[in-house]
Amino acid sequence: MSDADLADKNWGPFGRPLFDDPSARALSRVGVVDVGSNSVRMVVFDGAARSPAYFYNEKIMCGLGAGLGETGRLNPEGRQRALAAIKRFQMLAKGMNIVPLTAVATAAVREAEDGPEFREEITRETGLRLFVIDGAEEARLSAQGVLLGWPTAKGLVCDIGGSSMELAELTSKGVGHCVSSDLGPLKLKAIKGKANRKKHIKEVIERLHASMPSTDKRLFLVGGSWRAIARIDMDRRGYPLSVLHEYRMTPKAVIATAKWIAENDVTELSARTGTSAERMALVPLACQVLKQLLRTFKPKEIAISSYGIREGMLYEQMPEKLRHRDPLIEACRFAEAKDARSPGFGKELYGFVLPLFRNSSDDTKRLVKAACLLHDVTWRAHPDFRAEVCFDNATRANLGGLTHRERVFLGLALLHRYKNKSEGTRFEPLFEMLSATQMKDAEVLGKAMRFGAMFWVKSPSEVGSLKHYPKKKLLELNLFEGAQDLFGEVASARFTSLAIALEAETSVQIKQS
Repeated sequence: MSDADLADKNWGPFGRPLFDDPSARALSRVGVVDVGSNSVRMVVFDGAARSPAYFYNEKIMCGLGAGLGETGRLNPEGRQRALAAIKRFQMLAKGMNIVPLTAVATAAVREAEDGPEFREEITRETGLRLFVIDGAEEARLSAQGVLLGWPTAKGLVCDIGGSSMELAELTSKGVGHCVSSDLGPLKLKAIKGKANRKKHIKEVIERLHASMPSTDKRLFLVGGSWRAIARIDMDRRGYPLSVLHEYRMTPKAVIATAKWIAENDVTELSARTGTSAERMALVPLACQVLKQLLRTFKPKEIAISSYGIREGMLYEQMPEKLRHRDPLIEACRFAEAKDARSPGFGKELYGFVLPLFRNSSDDTKRLVKAACLLHDVTWRAHPDFRAEVCFDNATRANLGGLTHRERVFLGLALLHRYKNKSEGTRFEPLFEMLSATQMKDAEVLGKAMRFGAMFWVKSPSEVGSLKHYPKKKLLELNLFEGAQDLFGEVASARFTSLAIALEAETSVQIKQS
């Protein structure tokens, strides 16, 4: 059976199974090329199977779909640039020993009359087979990409490309109804007259709305134009955390940002936000679409997803057992296994500090577990900067299933793992995202890990256990007989520091093991 037949028969574009073992913790490197109407991108995934990291990521703004609405053909210059980009990507993939690359194309290639000719040229010149997906499949894969980051996500996924815009319903059962439209900014450029364009956008979105089942009131936005709008919204608001994934906006904020974009020079906005001129040129048209989406679908909350079609292709192959794992915990486990001095100690540490959080919510306990798994992964950093590296690692790393507030909580806890005080750091503006209770919990968690790490040569459960009596304001350490020597001066000082954070008195008991 040929590679092409195998791809069609069993594994779609990848041509091979990526997750042979449902219990897989790691993902071997796999490269995906996404040939869009506006950009051509290669992404190489690696790392935790449930939460893959971006080993390599390169994008070229080719504009394949520019002028498609008027000519019905791919942009000639865009074709040349796309071909050159794919040739480069093939060479890079060979150098990384990634064979074969998987390539998919979306609206521009599937709609252009010379799309089949372009596909043949790509295969002839590079050996790469270009899979063209239809609009419904594009919507479905984008929605699966959202599920990669939010396993329990519910709402409406909206993916905007250069030549099309897709909608997909997410329910408790997974991806539901999917529809596609021609509302990509490159297509909208072909409609002459602002009034005509506005009318067309309104009619298409109302038709899409009529075809969609009722959805949860959350809107997930996928695509470069949406991310550019979110980046501008961050700049307008002076938002302190420059992470686009899981960035939240209200409809009111989006309308204010769309107005701000209209009132400002796009060249200046491009420079301020680091957005390419090619992308920024499409943002005003994308704003018109987004405003009508909000008027028609009336979502209460908007969330930006950096995960889309490429991630959805990975999710497609994941066994069901793997899909249900927590992407945050899986990524943290992978990081610990790769970078910690004593892989596996994080689980022991979690059991040791958990009594301090026995009345906390499951969401908080999940963050406690993540912090324990990550508590030692930056040990190679210079001691003077470990606290800062820890914070940056948590707040800026590619972690799925994590809100911005949770990122800051996790970062602050890890900062306290190496540093008693958080005052005077460059991260203080971010702390405003947390409540006073959350700040205190992060400090307690960090200092508990700082203390528990004193026993890393053994399992903490073999040394002793912690008990916290909030009403009595008592923190008790039960040391097993024979483990007293591990409770030296530094350990004692860290235990006292933890008690101060808990506003508790201390008690040390020697127990029979």
